[in-house]
Amino acid sequence: MVAFGHDPRCLADGGVLEEAKSEFMHNFGEALDLVIGRFMDPIEVSWKIKKWLNIGTERRLKKAIADVHAFAMDIVRARRQSASVKDRDDVLSRFVASDEYRDEVLRDIVLSFLVAGRETTSSGLTWFFWLLSSRPDVVARIADEVRAVRKATGTRPGEPFGFDTLREMHYLHAALTESMRLYPPVPTDPQSCAADDTLPDGTFVRAGWFVNYSAYAMGRLAAIWGEDCMEYRPERWLGDDGAFQPASPFRFTVFHAGPRMCLGKEMAYVQMKSIVANVLEELVVDVVKEVAGGGAPEHVFSISLRMKGGLPVKIRRKGECV
Repeated sequence: MVAFGHDPRCLADGGVLEEAKSEFMHNFGEALDLVIGRFMDPIEVSWKIKKWLNIGTERRLKKAIADVHAFAMDIVRARRQSASVKDRDDVLSRFVASDEYRDEVLRDIVLSFLVAGRETTSSGLTWFFWLLSSRPDVVARIADEVRAVRKATGTRPGEPFGFDTLREMHYLHAALTESMRLYPPVPTDPQSCAADDTLPDGTFVRAGWFVNYSAYAMGRLAAIWGEDCMEYRPERWLGDDGAFQPASPFRFTVFHAGPRMCLGKEMAYVQMKSIVANVLEELVVDVVKEVAGGGAPEHVFSISLRMKGGLPVKIRRKGECV
């Protein structure tokens, strides 16, 4: 909705709206999975041969991409013809209103937002709620902070949280950041070297080589985070006054750093904080530990750090008996 101003029905494929499957989201997800499959193939030239012959997974990928592009272009063209485009707040309408971009560029901009945000926020929240299941003290502090912010702003439970209200939730911000340090939504990030270069430690990198850094590994290094690096401790992000203290993006690399830092960083925090604050204000989330076997959940290899099988939970309103 934020990117397109159009509901792509992300929950339709395998979710609560199974009866109304979204062909677009199915094709979108398949294209992402097939691209990942290229990197998993031990024979690098294999996918290139299949692409040249237009067979197998490459044939499926070609069709999925074509269908995704067609869907996105239909929305772009419809938005260009809309008389109310200047009054809409979604990303696509803002770009269309500027009248500076070709349809193909607008299509790629919006698809980039979808690639970046399709599973990252949900993945981050899944691991976050799993961590909270063993930390009732953190849950209590978040709930206390939400109540305090409600009182200070004069808003009542159930009312939407504004940007300024969410900005005052420093402990929640720290709790989410600490969760992403241990379980970054995008665990690794491969880059292609454009020209011969030498890394700060003296390692030579030739043009065309892939350089991959792991936010997952960096978030668990004692040299960076101290001997308690494996502990979930939101307080490490708070100053003496209780305010959130950000780390250098070259240290906390979840949103990358430099000129290509994630454009959706603030949007992601707003979405996650709004969801968590609303949930913990009125509900109790109980993780079904017997389903997961009581141990740490398994990972699913993908662009995002997905939890295998998802996170089974039981939801009840506060005050209800278990």
